[in-house]
Amino acid sequence: MITLRNVQSTDLEQLLLIENEGFSKEEAATKEAFVERIQLIPDTFIVAEKEGEILGYINGPIINQTYITDNLFKKIKENPSRGGYQSILGLAVSEQSRGKGIAKILIKKMEELVEEKERDGITLTCKQNLVSFYEKFGFVNHGLSESQHGGVRWYNMVKRNTLT
Repeated sequence: MITLRNVQSTDLEQLLLIENEGFSKEEAATKEAFVERIQLIPDTFIVAEKEGEILGYINGPIINQTYITDNLFKKIKENPSRGGYQSILGLAVSEQSRGKGIAKILIKKMEELVEEKERDGITLTCKQNLVSFYEKFGFVNHGLSESQHGGVRWYNMVKRNTLT
């Protein structure tokens, strides 16, 4: 059975392995970025695991704007208790666990947190090949992002909270 929980500092090494399987060297979050996210935003850093092994994760800080900007990849702060947009800076599933609906479970958990905390919605950026993947979950493509993270073209994807 897959369980979801908040991140713990002991997860760091497994998380870095999955991050580097899912993203290029230029795009992947650094060890320092992960340490900061684990310390500052454990409430929005969700890990999927089975029998003690991490299968995937989703994370991102609450921001007060609709779109993610590159500075978010450098510096984050603790989440406010209510409001704002849930950003997703990272969603990754280990290579051997892909195709089993784990990303869907993680996105659904984030949606539950958004409703619970009365957030405005969820915002993320993705590469063109993933636009249709996120559209299946109700995200709307808002066009090209200003982000130059990792030297890649990113698209703004937004899913508004219908309850706010």
